[in-house]
Amino acid sequence: MATIKRFEDLDCWKASRALARHVYKLCDEGRLSKDFDLRSQFRRAAVSTLNNIAEGFGRYSNKEFIRFLEYSQSSSRELKSMSYLLRDLEYVSDSGLDELEKLIEDHLNLIMGFIRYLSRSTSKHSNSKTST
Repeated sequence: MATIKRFEDLDCWKASRALARHVYKLCDEGRLSKDFDLRSQFRRAAVSTLNNIAEGFGRYSNKEFIRFLEYSQSSSRELKSMSYLLRDLEYVSDSGLDELEKLIEDHLNLIMGFIRYLSRSTSKHSNSKTST
């Protein structure tokens, strides 16, 4: 097991970064680019997946870190819910939404696995997380 000293090294954060990048690209596409309210909420949810992992990494216990990972997970589920509406409204391409849903699933799987690991771990210091 490797010790993680920076949140940027976490696979779940890397997946969140890819997810947020894709969301921002989708926001420039089709009718979504003109729906300012929906686009704004879509972006905020994507940024939340990323920033909650970073914020939680700076906490001093696994319990606190897990709470922020759960926030990130919830934001990812919000993106999933929004993807249905975007598909129903035909706001962006199906291929863009298919990729989004794949990125969301990847992110959720990594987050859930990391939460399970941290729940079993006895490490309490946030600046040196152990990753599998």
